[in-house]
Amino acid sequence: MQIEFGYGKDIQTVNVPDENLVSVLMSNPVEHERRGADAVRYALENPIGTGKLREIAAEKISASSGRRPKVVIVTSDVSRPLPSYDVLPSVLDELYAGGCRPEDITVVIALGSHRNNTEEEHRRLVGDRCYGEVEVVDSSREDLVHLGTTKSGTPVDYDRRVVEADIRICLGNIEFHYFAGYSGGCKAIMPGVSTPAAIQMNHRMMISEDARTGKLDGNPVREDLEEACAMLGVDFIVNCVLDEHKKIVYAVAGDVVTAHRVGCKYLDRMYRVSVPEPADIILVSQGGAPKDANLYQTQKALDNSKHIIKDGGTIILIGACNEGLGNATFEKWFTEADKPQDLIDRIHADFKLGGHKAAAIAMVMQKAEVYLISEMDPDFVKSLFFTPAATAQAAFDEAMKKHGPDARVIAMPFGGAVLPSVE
Repeated sequence: MQIEFGYGKDIQTVNVPDENLVSVLMSNPVEHERRGADAVRYALENPIGTGKLREIAAEKISASSGRRPKVVIVTSDVSRPLPSYDVLPSVLDELYAGGCRPEDITVVIALGSHRNNTEEEHRRLVGDRCYGEVEVVDSSREDLVHLGTTKSGTPVDYDRRVVEADIRICLGNIEFHYFAGYSGGCKAIMPGVSTPAAIQMNHRMMISEDARTGKLDGNPVREDLEEACAMLGVDFIVNCVLDEHKKIVYAVAGDVVTAHRVGCKYLDRMYRVSVPEPADIILVSQGGAPKDANLYQTQKALDNSKHIIKDGGTIILIGACNEGLGNATFEKWFTEADKPQDLIDRIHADFKLGGHKAAAIAMVMQKAEVYLISEMDPDFVKSLFFTPAATAQAAFDEAMKKHGPDARVIAMPFGGAVLPSVE
């Protein structure tokens, strides 16, 4: 069987003998009632845990005694697949219906620990209509307001524009997250418009057994994020579930926790999958651009694959990584390590944001050999403890030689989205 894997804006094709192929893991068959902007509009008309956004806006305006309210819409940056341009028009229409004006509204692109966006990226993210109607800015790491500290010691510092807003709306997409359980919900605020120091303090809890993919209750990372978010407060969210082609197939709106949980359950219906046995060889990719722009993001697909690989197996990670590693600390930790175990030892001794993903990769490498198919120099790939190969097919052929003619193979063309387990 020929299987295609997204690779940047291109594809890698691998021919896997039918007798070796256990499964090609895709989303479960779910009949979606609405898609795209229709799903967003339906969610806005049927909010969960709050009134309608237009009602919230009207109440804020009424309570402001004539002063124009400041409205902030926090949305995702270029590293995330959320099609904000499909969400924002309906959100703006709701705000206008509630009495807001374009000059009242600022869209803040949540950077977290990521790079700033260009103006052209701003336009592409939010769409021409939104870009022409309201102000669009990146979140700030300098102009901050300190709101306190969580029980776990995370400093709560947020972009001043977000803190001083009268109405705070968060957009996001819901997908599995390898230690916060799921993306979406409060993550637009924390870590979205927070600081590297706060993110580092929160993420240090990723080493807990309860900080894992698909777990919310009792997950110390998620609980800390939501505590930090509650210290500020969010009036309304719009969160979307995307299919493998990054198109909206479901949306929730309303309360930052309650609505988010409903969205997580829908994601589970789509993307929690099981296989009858662990694999000798796994072929996995993020699905192409923009999710495989760097190794920092591509790591998510690798982490999901670890749940179904045999000890001593081979994982073939397919990601263009045309922007390289994507994080300076991430790269520094790799270049300073002599072996994968060094990274694991270091994260326990001295947690650093960026280093955490290097350690997560190292933990997978303790279990399996990991090939990396990328645009990076092969010698550099070797220095990261991966085995480089020119193509995914070449890596697969080598893995078949290693594991023999009876090797069991699983393919994960959208590995960052699908959460597998062995039956």
